Amino acid sequence: MSELPSPVLPAAEFQRRLLAWFDVHGRHDLPWQQERTPYRVWVSEIMLQQTQVATVIPYFERFMARFPDVAALADAEQDEVLHLWTGLGYYARGRNLHKAARAIVAEHGGAFPMELEALAALPGIGRSTAGAIIAQSSGQRAVILDGNVKRSLSRLHAVGGWPGRPAVERRLWALAEHYTPRERLVDYTQAMMDLGATLCRRGTPECGRCPFADVCLAHARGEERRFPESKPKKALPTRATRMLLLRDSRGRVLLEQRPASGLWGGLWSLPQFDDHTDLQAWLDTHAPGSAIEPAGAPFIHVFSHFRLEITPQPARVECLDAVGEARCWYDPENPAAIGLAAPVKSLLTSLAPFALEVPPGP
Repeated sequence: MSELPSPVLPAAEFQRRLLAWFDVHGRHDLPWQQERTPYRVWVSEIMLQQTQVATVIPYFERFMARFPDVAALADAEQDEVLHLWTGLGYYARGRNLHKAARAIVAEHGGAFPMELEALAALPGIGRSTAGAIIAQSSGQRAVILDGNVKRSLSRLHAVGGWPGRPAVERRLWALAEHYTPRERLVDYTQAMMDLGATLCRRGTPECGRCPFADVCLAHARGEERRFPESKPKKALPTRATRMLLLRDSRGRVLLEQRPASGLWGGLWSLPQFDDHTDLQAWLDTHAPGSAIEPAGAPFIHVFSHFRLEITPQPARVECLDAVGEARCWYDPENPAAIGLAAPVKSLLTSLAPFALEVPPGP
């Protein structure tokens, strides 16, 4: 049985309306639209996952300045890649970007494979991202279905259900396939993304300016905000951790690198402990003579699947040269180019509230 709901418009009319709107109102001057190589399109697509354009632009420009091509990215150390990713969040994207670059160099001679299956097999590149890379960089016909496109098609056809459910996703892919043209693929795929990002937005769609307002089923029902349906929510559990802000006599702060997988994988973080007893036991073993200071106020860092209550615990030690494997001293006045977990970066750049003022230099 076909997964395709009855289209609200013939494909040719849908394409005509969309491209006419895009020619006048679409975005034509984004950094990754200049010199549309597979590499630049790929990096932008990964950065734009779960992140708004305005946030991505400066990160993209810094990333391109340091890693202008896939060979430069593959040759870099993961620490440097994650350092430039710090603040974008969802750090697995940065790790997978690095892994995929090395795979492209090792397995494809540094050239992007332009077949959908080969691209989608690379770390962090799914079906929609692979389609965007092909369509945007080569003009070949390839179908995309990112979050913006899902939202627009869900509303246009009043497709019920959470798009993460396989049956709902299949219906949306069928619609995306039906409407995708064989010409002007670069403009069409950008137009579909722009429609969802600038008009058919999540909270406040601007239906009065939409080229499909007269045929949109959700709009006709006055139920724009109902579609697409949200993922069924579960109460987020709360976990607690104490982060040790251990400073030496030179004002440096002790950091340790997280395991490659899991929470903040590969990033540098403050040592974490379940409770004060564990923290004190670690200090007694690894930094004897440390002076514990009053703890900072707890704050919450929210992940997709839980809330982390972080209590900063300042401490001082006169001298501690042997910090062990996967640890380093971090100088806030001369910060190293390493990837930092977001709350750690915030703590390191605002130490004063936790009585960790660095003494002025000579």
